Amino acid sequence: MMFAPSRQDARRFFFDAWQKQQAGQPLTDLEKLLFSVITLHPEYHDMLNHPQQYAEREWLPEQGETNPFLHMSMHLALEEQLSINQPPGIRALYRQLLQQTGNEHDAQHEVLDCLGEMIWQAQRYGGGPDVNMYLSCIRGKLGQDPEDTPRLNLKDMDD
Repeated sequence: MMFAPSRQDARRFFFDAWQKQQAGQPLTDLEKLLFSVITLHPEYHDMLNHPQQYAEREWLPEQGETNPFLHMSMHLALEEQLSINQPPGIRALYRQLLQQTGNEHDAQHEVLDCLGEMIWQAQRYGGGPDVNMYLSCIRGKLGQDPEDTPRLNLKDMDD
């Protein structure tokens, strides 16, 4: 069974990792990875200092708001994808974006735009995430023809 924390559990993880780091307590490997993501986002530090104020807050995209927990979670998801090169080829595409942008955070945001689009499409139309659309989107950001993206089959995802 897959680990599926509640929204409250996930947010508590962010607050706890931040507080442990601030107190100089040892962090787990996942907390260290999360802290590296948090470090890239100083705009969220004050929020993380006030769990009672922000633990239940809603961020509404239709009002131009970005949910900081979702944003940082997407960074974590990308880190996981890169560490295991899933979907296949993501690591090479990311390296190309890194060369293009010259900045790790900017390169990550380019990929996150595509990850967010894939998630939105899956939610809107059902049928699950389309990794081929995801990789095509990244190729488009690199100025490559998205139609040149090799199609992945589900069996490719198990390797």
